[in-house]
Amino acid sequence: MLSYILRRLIYMVVILLLASVVAFIIIQLPPGDYLTTYITKLAQSGMEIDNTKIASLKIQYGLDQPIYAQYFKWMWKILHGDFGMSFEWRRPVNELLVERVPLTVMISLLSMVFVYIVGVFIGIYSATRQYSIADYAFTIVGFAGLAIPNFLFALILMLFFYKTFGFTIGGLFSIEYIRAAWSWAKFVDMVNHLWIPIIVVGTAGTAGLIRVMRGCLLDELRKQYVITARAKGVAERDLLFKYPVRVAINPVISTIGWMLPAIFSGEIITSIVLNLPTTGPLLFGALRSQDMFLAGSIVMILTFLTVIGTLVSDILLVWIDPRIRYERRGEF
Repeated sequence: MLSYILRRLIYMVVILLLASVVAFIIIQLPPGDYLTTYITKLAQSGMEIDNTKIASLKIQYGLDQPIYAQYFKWMWKILHGDFGMSFEWRRPVNELLVERVPLTVMISLLSMVFVYIVGVFIGIYSATRQYSIADYAFTIVGFAGLAIPNFLFALILMLFFYKTFGFTIGGLFSIEYIRAAWSWAKFVDMVNHLWIPIIVVGTAGTAGLIRVMRGCLLDELRKQYVITARAKGVAERDLLFKYPVRVAINPVISTIGWMLPAIFSGEIITSIVLNLPTTGPLLFGALRSQDMFLAGSIVMILTFLTVIGTLVSDILLVWIDPRIRYERRGEF
């Protein structure tokens, strides 16, 4: 297993390098660059910039160099722990990530815990009580959760709380704590605001997991080994959690690889609607303005989370399902 993990880590480095090249090229594909957008905004405000000033700005932002030179310069800085300078924010990308990533990670982890705990247990409950009133109710809620976009659900909640209670639920802090230094009062205020984004971001994932867990467990409960175990008098709870649940949960575990980066990105539109200080709105703004160093750095983080999540999924599958073993080559 150790050799398999080491081999996967080597593959991870190669994937990250390839992803960095692809991301850097795609960000540069739209016509123009950040400077073009910047000059257009100045022109719309009535300011005029001569060619000498434009040439000076190109040198200042490093946009006078070929794309491959800009890429290698960026990668060289990343290897030394520097993600470059954000054009739009005019601040180091490291500082922007330090401000946004901790809050994003916290919301992401809490949302994942909410998704998996609620999704798995409701899926088990629905499968063991098939065609009951509760099963039908959870099925309706599951389909509704899959059908309603998260940002629309966020808008509905915001409208409901404003019309009913007269206050808004956007953001992670009250107005008086937005720019205040960290304190126990600010932390408590943040905790009081956390439950809305966790529920909104986790709704679609929870609804999907309920359907997957229910369907897989129903397939397992109809198999011969379950019928035989019941005939031998094995207690229902012991039978359920010893084999069928461990097998049925495999597809759920395998979703960690793509769910982790999806939640980490902050559900971009949802984060914008709820005014959350996460990396989602930051990435959206960077892509719009072609702020390549900021956008590329966030894409690299998402790629890293994807490959890490996939590795964690594979290891958990081996640990949970005794039928899965590594072959001699280190593959499943």
